[in-house]
Amino acid sequence: MPKASPKSIAHLAYLTTIGIKGFDGGVELLLGFLIWLAGSERFYLFVLNLTAPEFDDQPDGRMMQAVRHGASSLINVEVGFLVFYLLVHGALKLGVALSLLRGGGRWVFPLASIILAGFVAYMGWHLSQRWSNWLLGFALFDFFTLCLVLNEWRAGARDKA
Repeated sequence: MPKASPKSIAHLAYLTTIGIKGFDGGVELLLGFLIWLAGSERFYLFVLNLTAPEFDDQPDGRMMQAVRHGASSLINVEVGFLVFYLLVHGALKLGVALSLLRGGGRWVFPLASIILAGFVAYMGWHLSQRWSNWLLGFALFDFFTLCLVLNEWRAGARDKA
């Protein structure tokens, strides 16, 4: 069986991470609209009802605790900012991911790089204020995605030369 070349592995990793970013952006957009339409308290109750059976089966499960903690923190957040953040952040991620996956032209690579670098910088600043292993994981994923976008941009320029 022939071994895949490093370029094809990097390209596959690029497509995978951009696909994940696009999916995540779509989820953020959907959540932003749901919270905007229903309100944060109603959304919190929805999450409680949705996770209740799993929470009863595994009351100490880390995932259920994280979901419920995240949903409960929505009640204490300024809803306007939360909805604005989810809609803008989700639209940026989804738009850039779709443009990158469609091969929207060379202009999308610098734009995507600036947006991803901004996300990494913001998360780095937030980590310096209050440590979170989750946030570190997201920042590292965004940094990895940024490296793959830059690699793809460079490979495309090399192929055209």
